[in-house]
Parts: sequence; C-alpha cells; structure tokens
Amino acid sequence: MLKDPMIPLKSEKELQFLRVSGKILSKVMQELKSCIKSGISTAEIDSKAFELILKEKAKPAFKGYKGYPATICASINEEIVHGIPGDRKLKDGDIISLDLGVNYEGYFTDAAITLAVGEIDKRVGQLVKVTEESLALGIKEAKVNNHLFDISHTIQSYVEKHGFSVVRHFVGHGIGINLHEEPEIPNFGRPGEGPIIKVGMVFAIEPMVNMGTWEAKILDNGWTAVTKDRLPSAHFEHTVAVTSNGPEILTG
Repeated sequence: MLKDPMIPLKSEKELQFLRVSGKILSKVMQELKSCIKSGISTAEIDSKAFELILKEKAKPAFKGYKGYPATICASINEEIVHGIPGDRKLKDGDIISLDLGVNYEGYFTDAAITLAVGEIDKRVGQLVKVTEESLALGIKEAKVNNHLFDISHTIQSYVEKHGFSVVRHFVGHGIGINLHEEPEIPNFGRPGEGPIIKVGMVFAIEPMVNMGTWEAKILDNGWTAVTKDRLPSAHFEHTVAVTSNGPEILTG
C-alpha cells in the first residue's frame, strides 16, 4: 500500500506572506485581462506581465523554472498548457488561457484564467464556463477531513456531466515555499480516496478541460501541450489555503 505523501503544513506567518503573494498575482491577472483583444501578440502580454510583477516588488515564478523562457504561459485554442509567448497575435473567436505564478519574498502562488477574444463559438463558451464552474466546485471540497480526491472527483463529475473531458497528463499541486510541492491533485479520481485534508495545506487547484478527447501531446518545443484531436481546451486555477473556516482563495 502506498504511503501518503508528506504534505507541508503552512504556519499562520507563512500564510500571511502567501496572502500578499496571492493579492499581487490577482492584481496582475486583472490588469492582463484588460489587454486581451484581437491583434495583440502573446509576447506583448508576457512583457506586460513581467513589468507588472516587478512593479509590485515580486518576481515571476515561471521565468527560468526548469528552463522555461517566459513570465506567463499563453495557451490558445487547442493548446492546453505551457504555451510559450511569441509573435502569434490573438484574433476574434480565439480563447486564450493565461497561467501565471508569482514569487513574493520566497512565497509562491499560481493562477490561471481562460478568456474569450471577441465573439466565440457557443459550445466553446460553454467549455470555458463549465471549466470555471468546476474549479469553484472543487475548491469547496478543499476542507478539513475531506479526502484529497474528493476535490478531483467533484471536478471530473461536473465536467463529464456537461460532455467535456478532464486532462489526465497534467495535475494541480501543493504550493508555498516552492512552486510545486506535494501533493499532486488530479482532476479525476474516486471520492473518499487520497490523503486527509488538514489545516495549513495549500493547493493550486487547476482543472484543464478539453472539448473532445482528454488525450494530449507535447509539441516539438518540449513545453506546449495540445489536445490530441486539436479541439479547444480551457484552464482555470486558484491557489487555495485550507483553514479551520473552510477553503480560502489566495488568488481571488
């Protein structure tokens, strides 16, 4: 039988730093949302994110992480995660997922959002809505004495009820003094399984949801994951602390 992973518990002092980190990330993400329009390049969005984070006396969490070259991940349409910013310009009908991490005084937070560019296909709009709603439902399960996979099962059930699929190659994760900590948090699983959730755990919960198959492949750049059938994918994420009063969204 597998032993439960050693999941770090954060002190109140550590949570105070994480709250500041999360507020910075939320502020930056809100400003980036206003940039999303037809004609802007993903490199321009990346540059804006870098400036905004530095202005808040923080550092980009992703830039240089395992060699990643940019501040944000900008994933368009069939790109699931880890889209590298470049010359590509957004156009009406696209969806773009922005994934962003902040390091404030050595405390990491992580968030993602999927946004429409102009008018989008109705079913694609539903994909985005269901993904965001699945995150909200999953966060509600991040409470003391639940099992970790109660989060996973809730997300999976809601997504599949609407005819979409959850990505299985990539998962959420613990976060805090490192960008990625124990535990891994899949977006699929059986309720009542996995480690018991305790006060002080901090999770990056992040459903990645595909319109068609859940299967993915990695492009030749070694980073960007796309849907195997090239149908659209959406991604939402928050950093969430488990408290005695229930889940606290740090990046909201």
